[in-house]
Amino acid sequence: MSRYKNIECMGYPIFSDSLESITFEKNFLISTINQYSYCIAEEDAEFKNALKNSDILLPDGIGIVLASKWLNHQKVKKIAGADIHQFLLEKLNKESGSCFYLGASESTLAIITKRMAKDYPNVKVGSYSPPFKAEFSEADNQKMIESVNNFVPDVLFVGMTAPKQEKWAYTHKNDMTVGMICSIGAVFDFYAGTVKRPSKIWIDLGLEWLGRLLREPGRMWKRYIYYGAIFVYYLAKEKVALLLKKTVPVES
Repeated sequence: MSRYKNIECMGYPIFSDSLESITFEKNFLISTINQYSYCIAEEDAEFKNALKNSDILLPDGIGIVLASKWLNHQKVKKIAGADIHQFLLEKLNKESGSCFYLGASESTLAIITKRMAKDYPNVKVGSYSPPFKAEFSEADNQKMIESVNNFVPDVLFVGMTAPKQEKWAYTHKNDMTVGMICSIGAVFDFYAGTVKRPSKIWIDLGLEWLGRLLREPGRMWKRYIYYGAIFVYYLAKEKVALLLKKTVPVES
């Protein structure tokens, strides 16, 4: 049982504690869930298992926040991958810790390393760019694991897009000598500046998804429009199930 506060939402234990409550632990897996990843997980049992068995599952999406409020009348604060990334880097900088970036291109990783030296000078940084392919070979996996283990980071950031990154991190977390493992996807590009994150105004309004959709409609329409509609279907289905459960008489 997690020592952090969670709420149950649509079958997942959603983190409802504060980031300040998180302490560095060994082989500790942090994942995120949003409406898109929820829908994909309903079709991918391995992905669903990885999310449900993460040590912390952050509510990275307004859809999950609204689902918790509508279904369970429980308020939860959205915590994006960028939020946990910044929080852990600030913590590492204070404690002179280390982090490792696994994912993205060599050029993106070079930008991250350069920016880190300026933003968080006390953090030791390592990185490795895995081959860009749909499925890794055993040799690929071993190379990635060796790269991490040779560095022994306090925090490992994994950025290989969902659901590949979550499944890889969950499968190999115990093969690595590492502290926390965070699957944060697009944050690599956000931090490097190769992809611009919507402004704070969009984020504060709960419309970060709309900002991304308007900026990259060709790439994002399916994630937010198509899977958004599917998520609403799952949400309605869950609500009906809860209402029926309340109306079924309890046998004496």
